[in-house]
Amino acid sequence: MGRGQGVTIRDVARRAGVSITAVSHALNGKGTLSEETRARVKAVADELGYQADAFARGMRQGSIGAIGLVLRSLDALGDYTPAGVDVFERFAGIVSARALAKGLSITLVPDLTRSPVPPLAFSMDGYIIMSPHEDDPVAAVLERRGIPYVTYGKIPGRPEFPHWASEDDPFAARQLLSHFEAAGARHAVLVSGTDTNAWNRDFQIEYRAWCAAHGITPRIYEQSERSGVDGGRAVGEAILADGVPEAALCMTGRHAAGVQQTLQAAGVGVPAQTMIAAASDSEHARSSRPAITAFELNPSRCADELLEMLQQLLASGVAEGPRLTRARLRPRASTRRE
Repeated sequence: MGRGQGVTIRDVARRAGVSITAVSHALNGKGTLSEETRARVKAVADELGYQADAFARGMRQGSIGAIGLVLRSLDALGDYTPAGVDVFERFAGIVSARALAKGLSITLVPDLTRSPVPPLAFSMDGYIIMSPHEDDPVAAVLERRGIPYVTYGKIPGRPEFPHWASEDDPFAARQLLSHFEAAGARHAVLVSGTDTNAWNRDFQIEYRAWCAAHGITPRIYEQSERSGVDGGRAVGEAILADGVPEAALCMTGRHAAGVQQTLQAAGVGVPAQTMIAAASDSEHARSSRPAITAFELNPSRCADELLEMLQQLLASGVAEGPRLTRARLRPRASTRRE
């Protein structure tokens, strides 16, 4: 649906069973409508997203030179400033600077599926969605309103969607498992998050393939990203109960730190008995003792690719994708065996 084909005051009036004038009066606090009618009209307007769209149309006739950024992992986390997690701040800062260089500005926008939606949310020229979830409802909202978007990471369940850029996560998973293997590990466990994003999915797929190739039974421990270091400690207890592996691949630095703390408290030597690594670097990984091997993501390159793709979509409706970059493995003491 094109932007000009969005929800109108007529749509609200038709759905609510009132006149256009009644809709205007209800939303602007005018007239002599009953409270019941005002409430019904406002509920319909909220349901259809009319208020935000109407405000947006009043603010602009064409491009406003601004794009929105939605951080889906933080939406799911319910915490936009998680301690020790810097990848989101780094990406937001980098993409903002890159956008300014292209004559665009960036606006951080919370979950578009939750009310109230910021009035300017649907006036953006386009959007970048970071870490979209399976069949992401935010993407669906933008599509219904005809707002172009690109994603940092593919959308699980949407193999036909091409407008995304990301680090090559399958390659990263294989590289880290090979790193374990080169240090002597023949068995590893995976500590995965529960967000339904491609990052978790791709690492699970590659881990299962690695286990199958080595004739071992996969051991996957799922823990909500919001559980942080405490969640990692709980996983560490489960790992101890099931038998200490030679390596543990944790998706987040916070979980990796918690797992390492629990294993060390139980007398397990790191890295002598068990190696620990994280799929994403963080302050928790860097400040742990021993420091934890982790992947340093490449938000600068991804930001450039996403902005270029989005500008092409805005200009012509067509863009080439997907586009892959490479994360950098930072080997640290947690996997260095003498």
